[in-house]
Amino acid sequence: MIKYAWCLMWLIPFWGMSQNSLSIEIQGVKSSSGTINIAIYNQAEGFLKFDDVFKAERVAAHKESTQFTITDLPNGEYAVAIFHDENANDKLDTNWLGIPKESIAFSNAKIKTFGPPSYKECAFNMDRDMDLKMEFN
Repeated sequence: MIKYAWCLMWLIPFWGMSQNSLSIEIQGVKSSSGTINIAIYNQAEGFLKFDDVFKAERVAAHKESTQFTITDLPNGEYAVAIFHDENANDKLDTNWLGIPKESIAFSNAKIKTFGPPSYKECAFNMDRDMDLKMEFN
């Protein structure tokens, strides 16, 4: 009995550290040129700033629909921002007003008339593997 209690005490700290996978399908990809850049944020502070990205990935673009999976995400709250870097210059191109010239998408939210959505508008809770469908504007 003591042997089993010791094993249980050793495992308890790891129960709350579950790692999850987030599978994302992005629809409305205009071309197979360039890459789809994914940024995952886990807090409102620094949302949409590259220095504060929790996890970032880049995958080859596939016209119409691109799928990818982000792994090793602990339980928690996240927001996803994606853009299609068609010219592969590693940045979101904007016009002189700061309006994106390349396609963008956000989890749970759409771009507003006057700027991007907030972290809270994009946020979702993750406590298991999830599938997320997003669409470019």
